[in-house]
Amino acid sequence: MPILFKAYPLVRPALFAMDTESAHEATLSWLQRAYDFPLTRGLMRETVLAPTRLMGLPLRNPVGLAAGLDKNGAHIDAMGNLGFGFIEVGTVTPRAQPGNPKPRMFRLPKAQALINRLGFNNQGLDTFLANVQRSTWRQHGGILGLNIGKNADTPIERAADDYLIGLDGVYGHADYITVNISSPNTKNLRALQGEHELDLLLSQLQQRRLRLTEQYARRVPLVVKIAPDLTEAEIDTIAEVLPRHGIDGVIATNTTLARAAVQGMPHAQEAGGLSGAPLHERSLEVISRLRSQLGPDLAIIGVGGILSGRQALEKMQAGANAVQLYTGLIYRGPGLVGDCVREIRNALP
Repeated sequence: MPILFKAYPLVRPALFAMDTESAHEATLSWLQRAYDFPLTRGLMRETVLAPTRLMGLPLRNPVGLAAGLDKNGAHIDAMGNLGFGFIEVGTVTPRAQPGNPKPRMFRLPKAQALINRLGFNNQGLDTFLANVQRSTWRQHGGILGLNIGKNADTPIERAADDYLIGLDGVYGHADYITVNISSPNTKNLRALQGEHELDLLLSQLQQRRLRLTEQYARRVPLVVKIAPDLTEAEIDTIAEVLPRHGIDGVIATNTTLARAAVQGMPHAQEAGGLSGAPLHERSLEVISRLRSQLGPDLAIIGVGGILSGRQALEKMQAGANAVQLYTGLIYRGPGLVGDCVREIRNALP
């Protein structure tokens, strides 16, 4: 493990003494500065290989960064230096938007959890694409996913317009594209997971992708990110709709509105999506249900509550082809990436 990763337990108390969102921004700034300086870049470089393929894409290992941590794609190379097999950035919306009022991120340390109601705060598609194009991650063989969403003030009936703008914009710069319809922090967004709404949205996205495939002479995989707060019947419906439109993968899951696991804790009743340790078991249930309905071919990326290598392996054993980290990095630090890769590599054939 790189020497700077070992120092994270010493740094964490100072970060946890800060406002949650301020600590998030400070951490990204620190990582970027460390990456920009060659000496410290080497001291925080992790390379743990467990080669695999995801939707036909060659991964150095099956452990990725979940969207939401680097919303504007401003730190792709610095994050890639931590040992991830793939990076996903966003969610980006066509136009810049500030998101919800602050404070809007809350730690629940006793549960190793986080509640956020950020609301797709980002600098908009043009800035996002400029950041992506400055990155050298893809040039050096890294796999990059770009996550698209809708602006908060776009009526839900016109949501497809925003997703089509996003698809057009990111297509030439992505190894895969994630359609985020499951954030709980944009009004009515999760309604797009309903059968009729999802069918209509994916039909339009697939038609546009066919045109973009011709234009760019390559087919970019499309992935849909779903919520954990779905019934078995709703999961089954999604599993029926995705293959119908040539969707290549599903990310299970986004944050949850459930609070049973954190009842009575400070901040537990804050509005927003809960992530971290309490989400792990529910995510496993959704992954397992999806795999049983989808069969072996459509890719599943497991995310939610991974705080150890063992939990990453459990996601894979439940049916995921790859996993993503976010909240676990806040509690465990960047050493979690290598721990997850090694556990998966040592256990799976």
